[in-house]
Amino acid sequence: MGVSGFIKGFSFLRRTKPRARFHPYAYIQWRNFSDSRILNRNDSLLPVLIVGAGPVGLVLSILLNKFGIKCTVLEKNKIFSKHPQAHFINNRTMEVFRKLDGLAEEIQRSQPPVDLWRKFIYCTSLTGSILGSVDHMHPKDFEKVVSPISVAHFSQYKLTRILVKMLENLGLGIHSLEGPEGLHPEPLRGREILMGHECVSIDTTDECVTATVSFSKEGKLLTRKIQSKILIGADGAGSTVRKLVGIQLKGEKDLQKLVSVHFWSKELGQYLLNKRPGMLFFIFNTEAIGVLVAHDLTQGEFVLQIPFYPPQQNLEDFSPEICKKLILKMVGQELSDIDVIDIKPWVMHAEVAERFVCGNNQIMLCGDAAHRFPPAGGFGMNTGIQDAHNLAWKIASLLKGVAPSSILATYETERKPIALFNTALSVQNFRAAMAVPATLGLDPTVANSVHQVINKGVGSILPSGMQKVILDGIFSIGRSQLSGLILNENNPLGSSRLAKLRHIFEEGKSLQLQFPAEDLGFRYPEGALVPDSKDVASAPELPTGRRRDYVPCADPGSRLPHMNVRVLSNFPSEETISTHDLVSVDKVEFLLIIAPVEESYNLAQAAFKVAEEYKVSTKVCVLWPADTVTGFQRGSKAKLAPWKNYSDIIEDSSHNQYRKQYLEWLKTPRTWNTGQLYCFMHNKILEFDFESLT
Repeated sequence: MGVSGFIKGFSFLRRTKPRARFHPYAYIQWRNFSDSRILNRNDSLLPVLIVGAGPVGLVLSILLNKFGIKCTVLEKNKIFSKHPQAHFINNRTMEVFRKLDGLAEEIQRSQPPVDLWRKFIYCTSLTGSILGSVDHMHPKDFEKVVSPISVAHFSQYKLTRILVKMLENLGLGIHSLEGPEGLHPEPLRGREILMGHECVSIDTTDECVTATVSFSKEGKLLTRKIQSKILIGADGAGSTVRKLVGIQLKGEKDLQKLVSVHFWSKELGQYLLNKRPGMLFFIFNTEAIGVLVAHDLTQGEFVLQIPFYPPQQNLEDFSPEICKKLILKMVGQELSDIDVIDIKPWVMHAEVAERFVCGNNQIMLCGDAAHRFPPAGGFGMNTGIQDAHNLAWKIASLLKGVAPSSILATYETERKPIALFNTALSVQNFRAAMAVPATLGLDPTVANSVHQVINKGVGSILPSGMQKVILDGIFSIGRSQLSGLILNENNPLGSSRLAKLRHIFEEGKSLQLQFPAEDLGFRYPEGALVPDSKDVASAPELPTGRRRDYVPCADPGSRLPHMNVRVLSNFPSEETISTHDLVSVDKVEFLLIIAPVEESYNLAQAAFKVAEEYKVSTKVCVLWPADTVTGFQRGSKAKLAPWKNYSDIIEDSSHNQYRKQYLEWLKTPRTWNTGQLYCFMHNKILEFDFESLT
């Protein structure tokens, strides 16, 4: 948070005579901690109960544990899913993972080489003609100029496996009702994941949330009550918590229905690895249409997404044997080792919860429980993990007595607009994906309209068997547009369609993978911050559906820009790190980055005094330009004495195309919070009479 705003929140400063008018915090009444004390006075309560042990719930649990906050995680399934599901991890999420004990590095070591997944390929079959391909990785993506780490391609169930191992290393036990651990511990220690436990009711009082949990043991359905100070619903798109507390979703339902087929084939993996490596394969031919997700070409792990039109089609139409035949039609040649593991129907939605926080700031929704996106662009898991990152430090601030419960309301203030924006962007990206089949003569909106007529129009009076025959016949006629007789350069219609298709790829109008401007450039105009008095937050740019480059920004509510720096004091060696590494991940601490000038040192002194008065941990980093470090050791030590929680750092100007911009920012020092790595507000030094604070 900006130190000027940080200072404004405390009543003792009203005895001073600043040159600027003080005003209270916009959303956090920092002078009233009574509700925090009420919440914390009952030490017998479980601090946090997390419902849902997917990546979002597990990451939240890790973050809370690192802050020293005990939590228990409930998972209704008896085992963790092995379905690959999400697989793209964007820049911002990898930055979060960088702070979690080597998680990002382990993902990078374990993921397939980037050259095996950087492209989307559009083809008539996996061994047939290529209609086009798009390389989604640019050279700048590997230069680590705007971020200390790159994106990753890593299946969700593999990520879950690593997260569970991390939690075990932190001392959490995994309790399975069928496992050797037996029934969950009594009482709960706040150090466990309870498998096979479902939340079936929720009640709240001023002091706690009571969750009734059901589980079966030896054929008997049992229940128990768990009381906690805070309950988090991270239980996925069909969230039970969301339904129990009566929060509705708003947006577009049923954008598309699909069947997801998880299968293995090392034979196919080796062929694609050697002939046409890619992440996604969009396959269009007269016999079948689908999207193949290559989760790991080396191991031969795939998920095939197939359009699904119930009730004329049902899951019996997608038996393992039928799915094998569909796979072969899309491959275009025989394979001897197809092993179908799982077949799941699913529905694509674009919806956001009306509220993220309820129950007197005691119950929060996180991840897919709060928002459901189309998979286009991989926003679902990434947005959810960033929700958890935003929420963790706020929960820690409350339970550590640093902030009142109103800080939890800022979670919704900050994250709901991001969810709405990402919903719009993912829908736009989904529409871009549909432009390709539409150009080939297979407009999905027409297919959906035909399906609606059969379901609800004149076709609905026909017997179900007749409806299925009609639907299959119409779709077969539609796929005939993909015949080689039509789709070739010698056919005027086919030539025109292929030219339009090339234009779509060249102009970046097809499905995109990366959105750096949105991924790293999001901004919270309000929430756990005080805007600069002169700052007029402009409305975020509307999503374009195309890739835009990120330009570093230090406006209030922005992510802390990455810059390589070398630590020159209070460390055993002059190591090169990112500015992100200056921020604590295991305690609620505010980081003030200043320039080595008199006014900034005065500001730091004032910040230290306020932080000491209110027992808030604060760290100062003095950032020196690369060419002016003479005398830094004595300079900062003398200027900041008697305070010791500071470091001198020097910019590493190599590969820093934004150096001038970074140095300009130092004219107005900023403070960054411990968990979210964003700027809280500008500090206009000359607006304050610092002599009156000493």
